[in-house]
Amino acid sequence: MKLIKITTENQISVHDFPEGSFMERNQALRDHIGPKCELYEHVMPKRLYKELHGSSKRGNCVSMLVDEDGHYHDLPENLVASWLYESDKHGYPILGNVLIVGEKWEGSGISFCGIPGDQFDLLFPQLRKLTEEARKNR
Repeated sequence: MKLIKITTENQISVHDFPEGSFMERNQALRDHIGPKCELYEHVMPKRLYKELHGSSKRGNCVSMLVDEDGHYHDLPENLVASWLYESDKHGYPILGNVLIVGEKWEGSGISFCGIPGDQFDLLFPQLRKLTEEARKNR
């Protein structure tokens, strides 16, 4: 299964969800977010569900991973992720590259996974359009 990466340069790319142990997967996710990322935060941005109609059902949904220390690392704003997060309403932007991933129930609770195919087919074209518009309006 796949994950979607959206950069601060309004570029979108698709990657295989990392395999391996829990620690190996988490390191790979941090590497995708950026070289300074030591800890990522799980974010459920409202517009991902309200506007793009991504699944928000806990344990079977899509969500966003961001650099927890984006302000500390002095990362630039991610316009698309900030829009998804409704930063225009509350004033707290998303900084740095982000990942859109899936979630699944496992024995110990919810864990991250690739985006289910139907959700990928729904979201990727919409996110690609948003990144293209953001590049034009830069």
